Amino acid sequence: MEGPVCLVGNSADAELAVNPTALEILRGLSEPVVVVAIVGLYRTGKSYLMNTLAGRKRGFSLGATIQSHTKGIWMWCLPHPRRAGHTLVLLDTEGLGDVEKGNTKNDVWIFALAVLLSSTLVYNSKGTIDQYALEKLHFVSELTEHIKVKAQAGADEEEDTEFVRFFPGFVWAVRDFTLGLQINGQTVTEDQYLEHALALKRGTSRQVMEYNLPRQCIRSFFPTRKCFVFVQPAATQDMGCLESLPTTALDPGFLAQTRWFCDYIFQHSQVKTVKGGIPVTGQRFSSLVQSYVETIRSGQVPCLDNAVMAMAAVENETALKEALAMYVAGMEELQLPAELGELSEAHGRCEADALRLFMQRSFKDEGQSFQKQLVARITEQYGDLLAKNEAESEQTCCALLEELSAAMRQRLSTGLYSQPGGYQAYVRDQNQVVENYRAKPNKGVKAEEALERFLASKKAEAEVVLRADHLLTEAEKRRAEEQQKAEMLEQQRKVAEEKQLQVEQLMKDQERSHHENIRQLEVKMVEELASSRQEAERALESKLQEQAALLQKGFAERAQLMKDEISGLQREINATSKTDFLSTVFGTIQEGLKAVSSVADYLNARHKSGKEMRKPSKTQT
Repeated sequence: MEGPVCLVGNSADAELAVNPTALEILRGLSEPVVVVAIVGLYRTGKSYLMNTLAGRKRGFSLGATIQSHTKGIWMWCLPHPRRAGHTLVLLDTEGLGDVEKGNTKNDVWIFALAVLLSSTLVYNSKGTIDQYALEKLHFVSELTEHIKVKAQAGADEEEDTEFVRFFPGFVWAVRDFTLGLQINGQTVTEDQYLEHALALKRGTSRQVMEYNLPRQCIRSFFPTRKCFVFVQPAATQDMGCLESLPTTALDPGFLAQTRWFCDYIFQHSQVKTVKGGIPVTGQRFSSLVQSYVETIRSGQVPCLDNAVMAMAAVENETALKEALAMYVAGMEELQLPAELGELSEAHGRCEADALRLFMQRSFKDEGQSFQKQLVARITEQYGDLLAKNEAESEQTCCALLEELSAAMRQRLSTGLYSQPGGYQAYVRDQNQVVENYRAKPNKGVKAEEALERFLASKKAEAEVVLRADHLLTEAEKRRAEEQQKAEMLEQQRKVAEEKQLQVEQLMKDQERSHHENIRQLEVKMVEELASSRQEAERALESKLQEQAALLQKGFAERAQLMKDEISGLQREINATSKTDFLSTVFGTIQEGLKAVSSVADYLNARHKSGKEMRKPSKTQT
């Protein structure tokens, strides 16, 4: 993207609305996304920081007056400067507290969306981190009212402890900072300054509870927190034209702090994930944005469970279509008619590739529903291709036999075989036709069956020629008839052998397909298991750090209350071992995928019965 576009704006009815153009851009991104969102009061310089992350002086609108410039949420997608194969998505949000808008509900939803969509949330403020600044961050205290984790009723009590698993890292950027970083006469770091500002007070009075609430929410909800302080970038009279100022006109301290900020964001911001530790690509991110905004427009509270399931449904359907299209495209490269071995090899290769694509894009495929659909539809496509190949083979073989036997038909019509010794000439010519026919390559799977029908069609003709040959004795004619029967039986044996080999090959195809599905699903489940475990480990690390901090500050009772939560996370991590997990689900996987093998069995049955496979319609092809 050359510049930002609006991702979420306000429609004519003043409701949030997603920009279709932005969604199309996201749908074109198959890479994992690292999403950095910035929130804060309007006119605090948020857009300048985001342009710096983009490596540009211009992009997100800065504005130079007391009016808020950014409306809604604007998006800029760029190649990640430190991670190959990743996309950096920058989200610049509408300034909170815009007096012209006078719509606090809109502010709450903008803040909630920034939290839900980002992997790192930057809160931008001016001056110092004091009580006033924290009161302006009251939105964080209201998140439990505007975000739900679980779809089930009665889950409210558990949600506060669940947020840390899914919320972004928190970065507080303090702009135009003029104070010294000292506490009680001791020099402190920016992070120590933030921790001091977020320290809790002891007591149970209403005043203490109101003081602690935003601090406790930041400490409990966000898995990591970081602070940066920035001096004023330029002289006051130049602040309205920062984007046009040369670098030499900016404060060196501000430039150094900005570099440290960008380095931290690029190094520590993680790939956006959803519940279960599932990484989000641009395509998945588009579904996520659409799901959250539609939920808000409907008057309901965004739910992580519901959003993930909605995203999975869209992604899995797309994965199914793309994987099937890849299989079909790969098989269409075959030149028909082809031998069954060639078809089988191509089928195995294309099915494995299609499964790999499906596994890469799909997630949370409950009961392997979409995978089973893919297996069934690939098997149907394979069956249609086998039918088409048989029809092509039949047509090719018949045309070849017609061509090779043309001279015999000419001799028959001129009476050449009606003369004494004609039968011997007839047999010699027919054997030559068969020899030439067998020598021709690329006849396909109907070679012997087509030859059997050809010889059978000539049986009456051969008998007439035999009876008309007065050079042969009756005994020689009987021997010739026996020879004809023996040759037909031998040909029928070859046809039966040809069909048996085809049936065996189909059974091997079915078995190979089943094993490939199981193998790739195992790999997928191990990856998802590792992602889920990393999610739990991240939450555990955050909770242990918070518990240690509370104990250090003398909040033993609060620290004790976290014990059950920490124990639950430890049990979850210990329970997700690869061996135990796979042994539990393996039986289910086997049974689930076995259900689609009936399609292959159907193909086998058709071959055993000797019936012709139907030629596929254009729609099916």
